Amino acid sequence: MPFSHRTGYVNPRLGTYFGIFMSAFIALTLLTLILEGLGYSDGTLKLAMFAGPIALYAVIGMAAYTKEPIDYFAAGRRVPAFYTGLVLAQTALGATGLVAITGAFFLIGFDALCLVIGGLAGFVVMAVLLAPFFRKFGAFTVPSYLGKRFESRTLRLISASILAVPMLLVMAAELRIGAHAATWFYPMPTGIAVMTLVMIVVLTLAAGGMRSFAWSSAAQSIAALIALLVPVAIVAVIVTNLPFPQLSSGPVLRMVGRAEAAQGLPIILPPMLAFDFPGEGLEPLAKRYSDAFGSVGPVAFIIMTLSLLAGLASAPWLLPRVAGTPGVYEARKSLGWATLLFGIAMMTVAAVAILMRDYLTDIVTAAGPVRFPEWFETLRAYGIISVTGEGRPTLSSFNVSRDDVLISLPIAAQMPAAVVYLAAGGIVAAALATAGAVALALGNILAEDIVYGLSWNPPGPGARLVVSRFALGMAAAVAGLLALAAPTDPLKLILWAIALTGASTFPVLVLSIWWKRLNEFGAVAGMVTGFSVTVLAIIAGEAGLTGIDSALAAAIGLPAGAVATIAVALATPGPQRSLLELVRDIRVPGGEILYDREMRYQRRKKTPRV
Repeated sequence: MPFSHRTGYVNPRLGTYFGIFMSAFIALTLLTLILEGLGYSDGTLKLAMFAGPIALYAVIGMAAYTKEPIDYFAAGRRVPAFYTGLVLAQTALGATGLVAITGAFFLIGFDALCLVIGGLAGFVVMAVLLAPFFRKFGAFTVPSYLGKRFESRTLRLISASILAVPMLLVMAAELRIGAHAATWFYPMPTGIAVMTLVMIVVLTLAAGGMRSFAWSSAAQSIAALIALLVPVAIVAVIVTNLPFPQLSSGPVLRMVGRAEAAQGLPIILPPMLAFDFPGEGLEPLAKRYSDAFGSVGPVAFIIMTLSLLAGLASAPWLLPRVAGTPGVYEARKSLGWATLLFGIAMMTVAAVAILMRDYLTDIVTAAGPVRFPEWFETLRAYGIISVTGEGRPTLSSFNVSRDDVLISLPIAAQMPAAVVYLAAGGIVAAALATAGAVALALGNILAEDIVYGLSWNPPGPGARLVVSRFALGMAAAVAGLLALAAPTDPLKLILWAIALTGASTFPVLVLSIWWKRLNEFGAVAGMVTGFSVTVLAIIAGEAGLTGIDSALAAAIGLPAGAVATIAVALATPGPQRSLLELVRDIRVPGGEILYDREMRYQRRKKTPRV
């Protein structure tokens, strides 16, 4: 069996370059700490921790300028597995995941694990069922893959139109979370903050497309990981004498659990389909951390896990990233790195929630009259926490903002302001990375699958890149307007987007590889049915017509899409022999990249003979 060699050579100095970036980022943070100690103004500290990293990201993105389509759309197919996995881990749930999952762990404890398990399972399923074969095919977008897989321009246009909806929802959520974190540096109207982030995304990515994104997002992901890991590691040393909160928070959780029982936090037995996730604004501590299925029912827990599994595995802003790896082996390896790094991040945010609960527990369990510490009054002044009722407060008296728990921990530990700004800057970096991933993927879909979707002949490189850069800016601007016009909880937007993606795309993608009998009619029917049913389920859930939360809409949409795909495919004529051979080629890891071969063939047909 022939195996293909690497399509491009990986720069051996990448580790050095990103080592320099990490050194510069850490040096900037240490310099800010020194300036704070010397008495510099708070405005100077904010400028250093907000504008400094953003300038680094923009320089990296603009330095990756390219005129070559293969570089713009696939980063030259030479992004190493580690950097691909790093970005996949960061952009899977993005800043919304980091912020909202931290707050969900803090407020409802164990029940937030459904998001963590679903994310990890999604990477595993992507690595086993989809990513290696998508990399062998080599398409730049999911609609391009579906269109060529079934030789259908209709399917290409329909899938592009359908996938644009969840991608806009994801980007709107990321821009809103990023804008919320940016207000920690400069209080400003939400509209100005959102449009500032939109301009940063376009400025960073327009020069080199996927090439700019590959390297700028790797830098943003490194900054986000540092900002997540460093403050909680310092707090872990203070509380447990060990700098590994992922491993040392267990004893703290046991102490917190005993205090919760003594404080009378209830053990809740919800309905099987209950999905009572905390929303935006102040939310009460409703249950004990370790109490399983208190806010999320057992059936709802399973449904959400499977919904995230399907949605992330087929996400059109994640799956095309593997097309930039040097080969199929690196595509599989990148998913291994993504699973590891995503798991570390999720263990860390769970530790943040436990440690923050410990700080609140210390207030109500102290002997004598309750005296609120200075950090508590600071959080109360920011509107992050409040106390209800009169007399001696208990844990159930506290109301906490879900989206500010991650930043609240360094404040509760009374760390320097520079560390608080480091955490806020990490959220901004994560939001920029995910918003950039979605904006670039959506821009490529608009350019490749809608503007040029009616023809398989690739346009000239100049016009192709001009249209793609314009589409990138337009996609980012529309998402920014949506973020302002739809004042919905960012976590709910993410869950809706994942439900729509999983229901409409996952069955078709999996069956397109593993079931040769699938044809164009079944794929179109499956995507349209899954999307339509899920939209109706979301609307019915929001209106309270079904008794099922709208975040669980994939429980109806995904089976409907899968059944429609199989039923219509069986009821219509089978695919042509050429498509059966194409499926066989997709399953073979060796050989030439199929999409590149097809594009070369189309260019030769277009070029007149002399």
